[in-house]
Amino acid sequence: MRIENYQFIILNSQLSILNSQLFMKFGILKTVRVVLALLIFIPLFLYFCDFANILPQSLHGLAHIQIVPAILVGSAGILIGLFLLTFFFGRLYCSVICPLGILQDIITWFTRRGKKKNKKRRWFAYAKPQTVLRYSLLAFCVVFLIFGISVPLLYLDPYSNFGRIAVNLFRPVVMEGNNLVNRIALSFNNYDFYHVTIYTVTSLSLIIAVVALLVTGIMALLRGRLFCNTICPVGSLLGLISKFSVFRITLDHSKCTSCGLCEKACKSQCIGSKEKTVDNSRCVACFNCLDRCKVNGIKYRWVHGARYTVHDIENKSCVPYREPCTVYRVPSHSRRSFLLTSAGAIATLPFIPAWAKKGEITDFPKLTPITPPGSKSLAHFKKHCTACHLCITHCPQQILKPAGFNFGWDYAFKPHLTFYESAFCNYECTVCSEICPNGAIHRLTSEEKSVTQIGIARFDIERCVVYTDHTSCGACSEHCPTRAVKMEPFEGALTLPHVYDELCIGCGGCESICPVRPVKAINIQAVEVHQIAKKEEEEQIKEVDQDQLDFGF
Repeated sequence: MRIENYQFIILNSQLSILNSQLFMKFGILKTVRVVLALLIFIPLFLYFCDFANILPQSLHGLAHIQIVPAILVGSAGILIGLFLLTFFFGRLYCSVICPLGILQDIITWFTRRGKKKNKKRRWFAYAKPQTVLRYSLLAFCVVFLIFGISVPLLYLDPYSNFGRIAVNLFRPVVMEGNNLVNRIALSFNNYDFYHVTIYTVTSLSLIIAVVALLVTGIMALLRGRLFCNTICPVGSLLGLISKFSVFRITLDHSKCTSCGLCEKACKSQCIGSKEKTVDNSRCVACFNCLDRCKVNGIKYRWVHGARYTVHDIENKSCVPYREPCTVYRVPSHSRRSFLLTSAGAIATLPFIPAWAKKGEITDFPKLTPITPPGSKSLAHFKKHCTACHLCITHCPQQILKPAGFNFGWDYAFKPHLTFYESAFCNYECTVCSEICPNGAIHRLTSEEKSVTQIGIARFDIERCVVYTDHTSCGACSEHCPTRAVKMEPFEGALTLPHVYDELCIGCGGCESICPVRPVKAINIQAVEVHQIAKKEEEEQIKEVDQDQLDFGF
């Protein structure tokens, strides 16, 4: 019975080896990875560029499965799922789910395509990990986040950087493409298209998007996933887990000829063909190396409990385990990484009070940003928003715009409400609260939205045309959905607006319609902590007995 059992085990192992060889020979793992990545990237990319709001709102779920939004919103289920995915299969998140990672792969693929016969084709090569830098940046983000400051994530979060690139670069290109098609269609008397105007892109947001694309793009061209394995805090966090992943890339020492083909194909630059090592903390599980090997010397396989001989490079010793294959074990940097992370965390502590002080905002009018309904307060919004600009894209009225540095460094690039001509926050619109993945804007019902006070209208009598030109107006009162602005007697038949603070919700209807230029006579001043506005009591209609009515006949 024992011999039969051994034969059965050997047969199973041979079949598993054969299956893995077939998978690697025909690149099935890589193909599956690419297909899954495109199935996530394309809908998310189109959703960010959807200026006409024709795509289903359910696509915002693709933004909710990103790690930083899941951390900010406290979604334990998504975090546990992503961490388990990394523990079992390595950093698939970086090569399948992260949109910025996929964008880097697309850039690399386009630049390398069609150059196979060119001897000057750029190949990758093994590079030493920037351990100090990557874990210091991770510690920097973690410590600031603990103290409620999301500024480091604002600049380093891959999802938010992708959002800013898509909204401020790709979306305007799509909109201008639509306008070009519209002009061509009009020349043929076709009116199926319409002209769209770009309201939401500012000069600063455009510059930041260009810088983000250039930094990640140049790094991708020259060093593959250098951004992911050096600067990105998400990559560093997942790298701590992927060191111990169950399935990982391994080199079979008994078959490897150190030809270097796998090393040249590795965009993470984590394979050392000469030393036969793989730095699994930097490997993003792209599987590019598998179909490059001609002798099946590199495998993506179950490591824990597998039969191999482990060569410990750090101790220069060979630990006899079980045959038939041999791999090298890279020196463990867990203790070193922990010490570096801890040191980086301690080093950032003295800077936190100073940084927080710089972000203080005075109470002068228009120096405090008007945050979207559902953001609860200015402090809550600054803590959770990473400026991914998803709400800016899908605001039906296009009144959300990225801020500059006028509200402080900790509010840079984050959205705030601006009211221009005939544009204000719709009375019952809840789109931004439904799609925000970071928990910066909490979901509101239409009833809750209609009484959420995000600001209060302030009237300047010396700018009003009724006071300056002695002409009747009343546009602000007519466009107030809550009747918080009412016209009251002024001089003769003229009336002036009066604002009832307890009824105002700060929707901007009055400010947007005010005809005074350049500074309007009525403006919305932000409420730092959102309140619940009162509703005007409806006038009670007295019931009259029809028999008591006397019409004079």
